Amino acid sequence: MTRVLIMVLTALLPLPSLAWEKPVSGYAYLPEQMQAMQDDSFENPGMFTVEEGGVLFHTPGYNGNSCVGCHGEGGSRLDARAIARYPVFSPEHQGPLTLQQRINDCREHHLDEFPLTYDEPDLIRLETFVRHLARGEKVNVDVSGPLRPWHESGKALYHTRIGQLDMACHHCHDRYVDLNLRDQVLNQGHSNAFPAHRLLIGDISSLHGKFRDCYATLRAMPHEVGSEEFIALEVYLNARGNGLPIETPGIRR
Repeated sequence: MTRVLIMVLTALLPLPSLAWEKPVSGYAYLPEQMQAMQDDSFENPGMFTVEEGGVLFHTPGYNGNSCVGCHGEGGSRLDARAIARYPVFSPEHQGPLTLQQRINDCREHHLDEFPLTYDEPDLIRLETFVRHLARGEKVNVDVSGPLRPWHESGKALYHTRIGQLDMACHHCHDRYVDLNLRDQVLNQGHSNAFPAHRLLIGDISSLHGKFRDCYATLRAMPHEVGSEEFIALEVYLNARGNGLPIETPGIRR
């Protein structure tokens, strides 16, 4: 019955352009109050996660070293342009390497720590801290070379109908952009704000965590965080938003 209702409503809705001409951040679709919250470092609740990640960044690992040893106090030696390129192709992994995976590898190889599973809270905190250091830098993921197959795989997943509602990501974020879904306006679904503080859950959310929530909305069985499917989707979405400024930690619903 629900699927029939969705199909009827879809048939009745006007058909906007199937693709937008240029990427526009989800920030532009937020109410003014939420934009102000994101812009104010004192009001933005995601900054608590940035601070927690900063503490972890300065905390010695098992061998007594910390991230500061390589990357400087407060990450002063980290290159914002390099952060904006993730995911990148890793010859060692023979595939894409997300920023969260890069941080996990550093912990294992340079701090002598056990690797954490994908989206462990400490990894999300560290990813939020590091990505915040590149805030304002334009996303610049290169998919012209060896990352291309993963980009195409992520693009295919983005356009695949899933779940009981039989919809794909592109229905909300390409076809029906600017239309209202309950009390919010559908945006282009870009990833430049993540990790982001989501008001719906009252906490920080990784990009893969948002993927899982979208799957749940469509009543679909999600892939695992850190799975090949979600990493390919991250490659596609980040490249799809090339040129947008990094907003981490953004504010989203």
